[in-house]
Amino acid sequence: MRQLLPNQTTPISLPHRRPFPIFLSPFSSSRTLRNLTIRRPFLRRTNFPQSSSSSAICRVDALTCSFTLKACARALCSSAMDQLHCQINRRGLSADSLLCTTLLDAYSKNGDLISAYKLFDEMPVRDVASWNALIAGLVSGNRASEAMELYKRMETEGIRRSEVTVVAALGACSHLGDVKEGENIFHGYSNDNVIVSNAAIDMYSKCGFVDKAYQVFEQFTGKKSVVTWNTMITGFAVHGEAHRALEIFDKLEDNGIKPDDVSYLAALTACRHAGLVEYGLSVFNNMACKGVERNMKHYGCVVDLLSRAGRLREAHDIICSMSMIPDPVLWQSLLGASEIYSDVEMAEIASREIKEMGVNNDGDFVLLSNVYAAQGRWKDVGRVRDDMESKQVKKIPGLSYIEAKGTIHEFYNSDKSHEQWREIYEKIDEIRFKIREDGYVAQTGLVLHDIGEEEKENALCYHSEKLAVAYGLMMMDGADEESPVRVINNLRICGDCHVVFKHISKIYKREIIVRDRVRFHRFKDGSCSCRDFW
Repeated sequence: MRQLLPNQTTPISLPHRRPFPIFLSPFSSSRTLRNLTIRRPFLRRTNFPQSSSSSAICRVDALTCSFTLKACARALCSSAMDQLHCQINRRGLSADSLLCTTLLDAYSKNGDLISAYKLFDEMPVRDVASWNALIAGLVSGNRASEAMELYKRMETEGIRRSEVTVVAALGACSHLGDVKEGENIFHGYSNDNVIVSNAAIDMYSKCGFVDKAYQVFEQFTGKKSVVTWNTMITGFAVHGEAHRALEIFDKLEDNGIKPDDVSYLAALTACRHAGLVEYGLSVFNNMACKGVERNMKHYGCVVDLLSRAGRLREAHDIICSMSMIPDPVLWQSLLGASEIYSDVEMAEIASREIKEMGVNNDGDFVLLSNVYAAQGRWKDVGRVRDDMESKQVKKIPGLSYIEAKGTIHEFYNSDKSHEQWREIYEKIDEIRFKIREDGYVAQTGLVLHDIGEEEKENALCYHSEKLAVAYGLMMMDGADEESPVRVINNLRICGDCHVVFKHISKIYKREIIVRDRVRFHRFKDGSCSCRDFW
């Protein structure tokens, strides 16, 4: 017998079992999926008869589950995903490779990589889509090394890679700064594949080879998409080559491409890293004239641009005048600039706003501590440290990567786990002696502990990026002087390391390229590409 909905007198005709997937399909690819949690009670209450009769309301099948899983992935409903997984097993649908791949993709997008890995290993049949889903999930989950291991395992098992595989693997190489592996992956693809070429441009840029990225951009024989242009503009922007970035931005419309919100964001990023305040403000104001809606990231760039230029009051006024609720990142930009310009009042305002938003980021506590430490206000430093402890906020440890002879090496602050750590520490001592003779003075104001100057200087010596650069110099002995030392840092480079690397590049006549969390720094002949504006 057909079931009636509340307040309904006439049964709905359901001649087959497809209406439910059809109902879910449009929602599984739209923003309204965020409301899935509202519909879940209805789904839980609905009974799905197992009758094969054509009069049955609708039966859960692989297609129904597939659409629902996509909905769960978009709405980040992990509990619903687990329930669906159980239903798939109970109803004997686990042999459906397409459905299992959809479930794997949903777990990966939700960040549940443990469940994704377990499902992957249990799958009776794994096609290229299954491999792609897990590789992409590992990359987005900041597990690039594991993603590359899986990619190589895929090749070993003879699975033919697809365009999606290549894009995901190039993303992993971008995270690791492994340009050699990235080149091997990209090699063999035609110059007219826009999706792969975009990924290659991004990979070269993030690995520090922006000129090679530009080569791919110039040699591309197909029709460049707006993503292609945006990727190249962003590449130049984060390398501090603002004029080249803005030159490409200005060519967009001449080539029949309408700049979108990402195009303007890339241009603002270029202005931000180069300190082009007035030009950046004109780009920002031009967005309204062109009918491009500003979002939080655009405001963030302008606030950061003004803050870095020392115009803290203007930056504060922009945040307060926004029609939308400011993101914590905007206040964090203001807090970071307050440290640079030793503005205690503005630092306290920004810190208070961040706390009221319920954000407990270790970097924010450290920045406020730095402001107090620079003024010798050690009681306030202690108060901030106590606040961190009471909220159980842990400082993220510094981590740096460097590639040497085909192997990626990792270093943490004061790391002694490397097999050559003694030689590295000896190299650090050699560097300290030489840079002192060149006029180096340690930035001891960055050390938050109330200890002696010598102890503060020693505390600065073994930052992860210094260890990585020292190791790089060891490996470069006798190498071509044109070969730079390339380091990737998980945090922003500290002020003392920045000063040290300028001295090293001058004394050792070796270019040093550091990619930190925000941008690239190219140290050469005693100066940095950021012009000390970062």
